[in-house]
Amino acid sequence: MGANNGKQYGSDGKGSSSISSDVSSSTDHTPTKARKNAATSEDSDLSMRTLSTPSPALICLPSSQAFINGKASSTSSSSVTGETVAMVHAPPITCLPRPHVRPAARMQKEQAPIDILPDQAFLQIFSHLPTNQLCRCARVCCRWYNLTWDPRLWRTIRLTGDTIHVDRALRVLTRRLCQDTPNVCLMLETVIVSGCRRLTDRGLHTIAQCCPELRRLEVSGCHNISNEAVFNIVSRCPNLEYLDVSGCYNVTCISLTREASVKLSTLHGKQISIRYLDMTDCFALEDEGLHTIAAHCTQLTHLYLRRCVRITDEGLRYLVIYCTSVKELSVSDCRFVSDFGLREIAKLESRLRYLSIAHCGRITDVGIRYVAKYCSKLRYLNARGCEGITDHGLEYLAKNCAKLKSLDIGKCPLVSDAGLEFLALNCFTLKRLSLKSCESITGRGLQIVAANCFDLQMMNVQDCDISVEALRFVKRHCKRCVIEHTNPAFF
Repeated sequence: MGANNGKQYGSDGKGSSSISSDVSSSTDHTPTKARKNAATSEDSDLSMRTLSTPSPALICLPSSQAFINGKASSTSSSSVTGETVAMVHAPPITCLPRPHVRPAARMQKEQAPIDILPDQAFLQIFSHLPTNQLCRCARVCCRWYNLTWDPRLWRTIRLTGDTIHVDRALRVLTRRLCQDTPNVCLMLETVIVSGCRRLTDRGLHTIAQCCPELRRLEVSGCHNISNEAVFNIVSRCPNLEYLDVSGCYNVTCISLTREASVKLSTLHGKQISIRYLDMTDCFALEDEGLHTIAAHCTQLTHLYLRRCVRITDEGLRYLVIYCTSVKELSVSDCRFVSDFGLREIAKLESRLRYLSIAHCGRITDVGIRYVAKYCSKLRYLNARGCEGITDHGLEYLAKNCAKLKSLDIGKCPLVSDAGLEFLALNCFTLKRLSLKSCESITGRGLQIVAANCFDLQMMNVQDCDISVEALRFVKRHCKRCVIEHTNPAFF
């Protein structure tokens, strides 16, 4: 049945494409002749008139070709070839009743092998498809149309690509998903539109209006997003827990007020429920904006501020005052963060499990000592490029954070074999160790680590003067360890 229906719909449906055209490259658009589509348009108009409440599918015209009173009228222009226009359309014509009924024996004979699969199997397959491919499947036949619009498949919308007209795609999709519950899409919980540079505040406004149950939003790399769009999302989606705005350099604040003020508005103590926030490469974020974010997002547990170059120790002080439950924090490449900032971070105490301070040149052993003393349950530390760290800082860390799993001290020229010895004699459960470009490290230090840390799984000693014998010793004692090196004699 599916094969026949798909074939029949393919002949009947020329001249229109699915919503996948709205979320795919414009190179897929192949205009067809109006003469061949006249009959199809008449059938389509008739089906729209005969159904009192049509169940719409999502299609778009590859050009500005329009159908008026069953006749094709071409109003195309060269300016619309790279852009698509979405509209609401009836389901495949095969879904509609036909006067001629085929004999059961003939239908069974012509049934495609794939039609033998039960609905549950189809739903399992469709659940792995991205949004644009799911919309393409909706055009195959009546059965696939009904299955692809099953609410269980629409908890997530995932769109990617620079050429996609995301605002229109989101508007059409949410309109279709709101069919059973007008103006509200209750099943949609995740929207991922990372890398869609054509996304604007209008697209996020559509999501904010129609998706009150939204829990996860990823818009990384969408440069046109502003504070206004983020305000609409956080104020209308109270269940939002995961927000990724990395690379959105126009976002400087996340709050429940339109003004980026530090003071909380009188909203009866209402707070933003975000727990995961990624603001990597939000270059315009300053201490005042971080103060506002911390005051409104007090439930934060994961915060990433990589390359937010205007953040200072003062901003971290605000963060620790309001967000006392932070488990993972990254301030990599924040060049104004110093030992005073680490003193504030250390106030998170045993709750902190992950800390990245890579390339923070103002950090020394003093800051490492604060963290080691109070954050005893630290599992991951990235201090690559912190040239002020020495063996003394590594000694504090090893003796107080014995359950450390991953450590990156690459490009720390003052760390030597003595520091590795402290590490090996205290952190027995160490699994990942990066010593890239540590000029003072020799094979002796590696042998001490390998003889004590049997669970080691990864070691990076690139650009280090390590002998082949030392590398073989590490491989012999840590059999599961992957060694990244630059010694051509070892393989």
